[in-house]
Amino acid sequence: MAASTSSSTRRADNGYGASGQPQQQQGSRRRKGPGAVATAYLVIYNVVMTAGWLVIAVGLVRAYLAKGSYHNLYYSIEKPLKFFQTGALVEILHCAIGIVPSSVVLTAFQVMSRVFLTWAVTHSVKEVQKVQSEDSVLLFVVAWTITEIIRYSFYTFSLLNHLPYLIKWARYTLFIVLYPMGVSGELLTIYAALPYVRSSGLYSISLPNKYNFSFDYHSFLILVMISYIPVFPQLYFHMLHQRRKILSPTEENKKSE
Repeated sequence: MAASTSSSTRRADNGYGASGQPQQQQGSRRRKGPGAVATAYLVIYNVVMTAGWLVIAVGLVRAYLAKGSYHNLYYSIEKPLKFFQTGALVEILHCAIGIVPSSVVLTAFQVMSRVFLTWAVTHSVKEVQKVQSEDSVLLFVVAWTITEIIRYSFYTFSLLNHLPYLIKWARYTLFIVLYPMGVSGELLTIYAALPYVRSSGLYSISLPNKYNFSFDYHSFLILVMISYIPVFPQLYFHMLHQRRKILSPTEENKKSE
């Protein structure tokens, strides 16, 4: 499940170079950038997604201020979270048709993993939304929300060739905290779902049946958790390497020359 370093690089920049500028400027000989229509579409898409995750952020803050507690905050943003996170599936299509030069496989893996957690775990196992488990849900929701606001803002300004340094800095710095925070929330949420999945037999198929096929969703979730072990360190340390490369004083001096 671990992706190659080159694929990780493409996904991390989503088709943009280290400076945040479209690759059409950085390497026109190697890869032609998106055309005017595709660029306009991508700008609109990223603006909409930025606004969508801002709506989620505002919803969380307003619900917290109204309740005076973080309990049951998930219900206040459940619908927009499902809508915009599921909407990210279109990014796989962007890669497949070539308007974003990222790895289709790696993009599909990253998007589908979030969609899976949103629908096949958090939505399907209602118990993880209850008080005893909701801390882990809020952990990844907050991490996702901040990350996506920064990420889509980064893509928008990069496409417009006006990337503020603050957004670039946030893109390659805040992940140091947000990535472990999100992964911790995801793993704790899956772990909290395990007893309920086992007792209910959710999504499991037992023998005998006419297809002579069995599937244990409980075991599948355990395998998903184990898959984080090789994937997380690789992507995390790759991003640390990218941060040193992109935000280094040497790199900044080269760009100013």
